[in-house]
Amino acid sequence: MARTEYYNDPQAPKPNSIVPAVTVFVLDAQDRVLLIRRTDNGLWAIPGGAQDFGEYIAQTAVRETKEESGIDVEVTGIVGIYTDPKHVMSYSDGEVRQQFSICFRGRYISGKPTASSESSSVRWVNRGDLDALPIHPSMRLRIDHGYERRREPYIG
Repeated sequence: MARTEYYNDPQAPKPNSIVPAVTVFVLDAQDRVLLIRRTDNGLWAIPGGAQDFGEYIAQTAVRETKEESGIDVEVTGIVGIYTDPKHVMSYSDGEVRQQFSICFRGRYISGKPTASSESSSVRWVNRGDLDALPIHPSMRLRIDHGYERRREPYIG
């Protein structure tokens, strides 16, 4: 399913849903962030996705990271909660979703970067190489907040 992201765009369609979702900020031993290249929009992002019925939100973070990247993680904290109503995602099935995402901090446990049906590429990326990649501003904000190692989570 195709996805178009709108951010601060007065021409964006009006949202018709809000779905609890997660993203996961994971660093390796070299301080590189785990990124996936999304198949639905071609942008680089940290792993994440929507919560399924019957699971705790931290389980969503672990499951989505494994599904999209091949990497096993343990949730260790929260980077922030991202609910900007000016950020909407339009899907080819007619859903227009207002952002609601909890960004967790994850600790790498095991696995090697492996692409999936949701990720055409997966890799560990040095912080200095992020500017060269197409990353949505909302996702970049989460990555920057993850690297800041804030004492308190971002709420916005």
